Amino acid sequence: MFQPEAPLVERRQVARDLFVLAFAAPEVAAAALPGQFVNLLLRPGPLLRRPFSVHRATEGRVEILLRAVGAGTAGLLALRPGDCVSLLGPLGAGFRLDAAWGSIALLSGGLGVAPFPLAAQAARAAGLEVTWVHGARTAADLCSEWEGDRVVWATDDGSRGFAGSAVDAVPEVGAILACGPNPMLAAVARRWPEAQVAVETYMGCGTGVCLGCAVPKAAGGYDRACSEGPVYRAGDIDWPALPDHLHYRLTA
Repeated sequence: MFQPEAPLVERRQVARDLFVLAFAAPEVAAAALPGQFVNLLLRPGPLLRRPFSVHRATEGRVEILLRAVGAGTAGLLALRPGDCVSLLGPLGAGFRLDAAWGSIALLSGGLGVAPFPLAAQAARAAGLEVTWVHGARTAADLCSEWEGDRVVWATDDGSRGFAGSAVDAVPEVGAILACGPNPMLAAVARRWPEAQVAVETYMGCGTGVCLGCAVPKAAGGYDRACSEGPVYRAGDIDWPALPDHLHYRLTA
C-alpha cells in the first residue's frame, strides 16, 4: 500500500537516543504483520526511501523506532506534528507464530527492539506466553517500553538486570524470535538454528527489484531481504559471508 502523505501524530523518547515516531496510516496499520517493515521517504530529503520495522500498528497509526545517526534520521526527528512523509508498506515476510509452542522469547539487542511490540501483541493473541529479553550496553540504553508477560533486562556493564549478553539471558521457551546486531544473531544461529531472526539491510526499492539487499544463504546463493525476508530461520543465513555494510537496523 502506498500513502504519499502520512502525517506525524506523535514522537516520544524511549531510551537515551531512541525515539518512536507515529504516523497516521490507517490502511498500512490494518495490514501490518509482525516483522514486516515500511519504506519511508522524507521530502525534501535523501533520494532513497528508508526501511523501518513496524514497531506498533494500532488505531490507524504506524509506529517506527529510530536512532539519529545521519541526515535521514535526523530529518525524521526534526518533523513536527502534521508534517508528512511518503510511506510504502507493509513490506516483506514477517514472523511465523504457532500456538503449539506454548511460550516464546523475544530477544532484542539495542535497536533490534523495533519489531517486537507488534510481535508481542500477536503472540499473546495466539495464546503464547511471552518473555521479552532485551539487551543494551547500559541501563540508559534499554528501551523503556516493553510488552509481554515478563521482561528480562541485560546490560553489558551490569548496570541493570543480567550482566552480559542478552543471548545468555534467554530462558527455556518453546521458540525464539530475535533481532539485533549481526554478531548477536550469529550467536543465536549457533545456539538455536530454528530461531527466527529479523535482518535488515540497505534497500533501494524495498520491493525486490533493485537487488540491493542481498542476504547470503547457508545453502548457497542469495535472498532479497525486502521480499524473501527480512525474517529468516537463523540457521539458513551464511553469517560469516554477510558484508560489512549489512546492518541489523537501518538508521542513517
